[in-house]
Amino acid sequence: MDLEEAYQVVGEFGRHQKRMITILVLLQIYMACQSMLIILVGAVPEYHIEPVTGRPHDDITQKQSFNLNVCSGQQWYLIKHQAYKVNLAGSLFFAGVLIGNVLFGPLSDKIGRKPVFLTGLFFEVLFGYGTALAPSYEIFAVSRLLVGMMNGGMALVCFVLTQEYVGKSYWAMTGTLTNMTFAVGITLFAALGYYVRPWRNLATAANCPGLLLFLLCVTLPESPRWLYSRGHTEKAEDILQDFAVRNGKGRIPVKLRRTVSTCSPDASSPGVFQLITHPILRWRTVVLMYVWYACSLVYYGLTLSAGEDKGNRYLSVAMYGLVELPAYPLCMYFINKQWAGRRKSMSNFLAFAGISCLLTMFVPESGSLLSATSLALVGKLMVSAAFNIVYVYTSELYPTVIRNAGLGVCSMSCRVGGILAPFVPSMKSLHTSMPFMVFCLSGISAACLGLLLPETLNKPAAETLDELSSPTYQRILKPQVNMSMTEL
Repeated sequence: MDLEEAYQVVGEFGRHQKRMITILVLLQIYMACQSMLIILVGAVPEYHIEPVTGRPHDDITQKQSFNLNVCSGQQWYLIKHQAYKVNLAGSLFFAGVLIGNVLFGPLSDKIGRKPVFLTGLFFEVLFGYGTALAPSYEIFAVSRLLVGMMNGGMALVCFVLTQEYVGKSYWAMTGTLTNMTFAVGITLFAALGYYVRPWRNLATAANCPGLLLFLLCVTLPESPRWLYSRGHTEKAEDILQDFAVRNGKGRIPVKLRRTVSTCSPDASSPGVFQLITHPILRWRTVVLMYVWYACSLVYYGLTLSAGEDKGNRYLSVAMYGLVELPAYPLCMYFINKQWAGRRKSMSNFLAFAGISCLLTMFVPESGSLLSATSLALVGKLMVSAAFNIVYVYTSELYPTVIRNAGLGVCSMSCRVGGILAPFVPSMKSLHTSMPFMVFCLSGISAACLGLLLPETLNKPAAETLDELSSPTYQRILKPQVNMSMTEL
C-alpha cells in the first residue's frame, strides 16, 4: 500500500496522533511568547528628565526603557538617540530565525525531523534563560539572536511534524490549529505581561513552559513520512503499526510500497540546490518566497505597531492576538471549498489586507468605529488568514523529500520581512500613512503573484521529485493562472 492508504488503515487522526499534535500545538504558545517578548520588554515607559549639575541639558540622567531595569547597578538608557537598540533587538531575533530556517530546514531533511527539533527546542530554552539573566544590552541582544536561531529552526520542523504525523486530509486542520494557537499565545503573553511587570521576571515566566514541553516532546516518534521518503521503509512501517495499536485498532500489518526513489536508505537526500535547478520547484519557490515575505512584513508590522498605540499597551497587544481567531474558521471554510481552494483564498485574503491598510489613510486615527485602528485590526485578521493558508499551501506544493528545505527557504524570506517589520512603524516620523502604504503595496502585490501557483485542493501530495515531475502528476496538478480581477 502507499503511504496515504497506510494512514487510512492505522488512523489518519486517531487518539494517539491527537495527543502528539496537542503537545506540538501547545508549543506554539511558548514560541509566541518568545516572538513577541520585545513588544513588552522593550516598551518605553513614561520618564522625566532630571538635569545634572554642571552638564549640558542633553547629557542627563534619565529613566531607561526596559521597564526600569537595573542590572549590576547600571541602567540601560535606551531612549532618544539610543531607542533604535530596542528595534535592533527585535530585528536580531528575526535575523536569528532566518539563520535557523536556513540551517535547520535542510538538516532535518537529511538527518531527521526529531533530532533537529529537540536540539532546537533545548537550546531555545537555554538561551531564553540567558535573555532573562543578561547583565548588559549587548548580551541581551546576542541572546535574542540565538533564541531566534533556535526558534526558527525548531518552529519550522514542529509545523512539518504536525502535518506528517496525520493523513493528508487533516493537514489543513492541524496547520490551522497550530497557527491559531500562536494567536492565543500572543493574547496570553499580553495577560502575563500585565501581571508580571519587571522585565526579567516576565522573560523568565515566558520561558519556563518551554522546559516542560521539551520533556513531553522527547516522547514523540520520528516522522514516518520522512522515514519512508528516505528509504527507511521498515522503520516507517513500525511507527505506523504503533500508531494503529495506540489508536485502538490492534496490531495491523502495514506493508508499504517501495518506490524507485525510496528503495535505497543510503541515497543522498535532495538539497536546497534542487529548489533552484528543478524547473517546477524553481518558479514555485520564487513566488512563495515573496508571498511569505509579504505575509511576515504585514503580520509582524501590524502586531509590533500595537506596542506604539496610545492607551493600554497590554490591551492593544491582546487585541492584535484575539483578532486573529476569527481568521482560522474562515480559512477552514474557504480553503476546502472547490470554488475557492488554497490559491484563490490566499490571494483574496492578502488583497483585502492590503486594501484595509490603504483605507486607514482616509479615516481618523481613533475615536470612532471606523478608525485607522479598527481597519488595522481588520488588516491583521486578513493577513493572519493568508499567513495560515500559505503554511498549509506550501507544505502541499513541495514533495516530502524536500518539504522541509522548501519550507526553510520560504521561511527564510519570511524572516526578512520579520527583520524589517520592527522598523516599519517608526516610518510614521516621515508621514503618518507611510507604514500602512508599505503594508498595502506588499499585500496587494503578493496577492497577484499568488495567483500564478497551482491549486492543491483534493490533489495528491508528491512524495518524491520523480513523482512531482511525472506527466501523470502534472496533469492532476495543472496550474491555473487566470489572473482576472474577479478572482481578486
